[in-house]
Amino acid sequence: MATLQVRSIENQLYEALGRRAARDNRSISQEVIAILKEHLSQPAQHSATEGFMELCGTWKDEKSAKEISRDIRKSRKSKTRFKEVF
Repeated sequence: MATLQVRSIENQLYEALGRRAARDNRSISQEVIAILKEHLSQPAQHSATEGFMELCGTWKDEKSAKEISRDIRKSRKSKTRFKEVF
């Protein structure tokens, strides 16, 4: 079995681990292993970008990016982005 050593852990975190270990009748080392097992057994979380893309979908097109941007530019009615208002 491998050994894991953690250094420079904040006192507040160590104390919280100690309270949780005591609650579960474990040593701090056993509690850390239980927390890691629980966390790593869960399915991987999606990144925010992946979640956003699942909600909105993606743009699929046979055209290249250059062709798409050219078509967008051609479809514009004016070459000025903002008109002056007086």
